[in-house]
Amino acid sequence: METMLLGQITNAVGLKGELRVYPYTDYKEKFEELDYCIIEGLNYSIQNVRYMKGMVVLKLTGIEDRTTAESYKGKDLLLYRKDAPPLPADTYYIKDLIGLRVVDETGIEIGRVKDVIQHTAQDLYEVETMQGDEVFLVPAVEEFIKSIDLEEGVIRMHLIEGLMES
Repeated sequence: METMLLGQITNAVGLKGELRVYPYTDYKEKFEELDYCIIEGLNYSIQNVRYMKGMVVLKLTGIEDRTTAESYKGKDLLLYRKDAPPLPADTYYIKDLIGLRVVDETGIEIGRVKDVIQHTAQDLYEVETMQGDEVFLVPAVEEFIKSIDLEEGVIRMHLIEGLMES
């Protein structure tokens, strides 16, 4: 079954087995909508969610003390994709964007999305050219991103002069 990465456990918090998690989402409140998470293939029920300095703090069933919680440091937190909360309109999971073909407004294929860099101002799509010899960044804003079609596997972009230069 397909999973998706929610975040990474960075440390233990307090003495009762809480975990500090670095969220891999810009909507960290998503954790409040979840009943469980997966760590190393095992499901853990989420008992409580709170926030501390931009991080998510989770209390999971079966992790009852600091020593146990510390043993999870550095581990990934996952969720079955089918259980992911729905996204708002025009919002996409990064995993779904990577690998999409990039075409210009006339339909000419430019390359593929190699990565999505999350930035404070806006996300940046890292596009690798068809030849694979160059990479350039495109801000994920309406001015440049004209449409995203996951079923077709294509992102249509308006590429201005100089944007493709590294």
